[in-house]
Amino acid sequence: QVQLVESGGGLAQAGGSLSLSCTASEDLTFDNYAVGWFRRAPGNQRELVACTSEKGVTPYYSESVKGRLTISRGDTGRTVYLRMNTLKPEDTGDYFCVTAWGEYAEAYDTEDDLVITNCRPRGPWGQGTTVTVSS
Repeated sequence: QVQLVESGGGLAQAGGSLSLSCTASEDLTFDNYAVGWFRRAPGNQRELVACTSEKGVTPYYSESVKGRLTISRGDTGRTVYLRMNTLKPEDTGDYFCVTAWGEYAEAYDTEDDLVITNCRPRGPWGQGTTVTVSS
């Protein structure tokens, strides 16, 4: 059974950094999937914060994290990372990764041909990792 394991969460001060990892079980490679990071803030539903597709496609970032978070893929094809810089208290929440259905548009502002405009959850959710940012 495919499993995703998120890690790297913790307590950080505002302005600090954290790096989250999403690792897939051995029977799954992310190479053929879009992969999204979703956040569930206290009292809220899960929302998409970042999504990556294959090389040559500009990732998606929500407006609240654009310029501060970076999603990337590991070399093994089984890991996706979320680098979180300049953390804000509103980044607090449980973070989940999931394989996703990507929605694409033609890219104009980057060297890539396409940009992801949205990602819808596709596969099973991991357990999540909790990020707490203090002010």
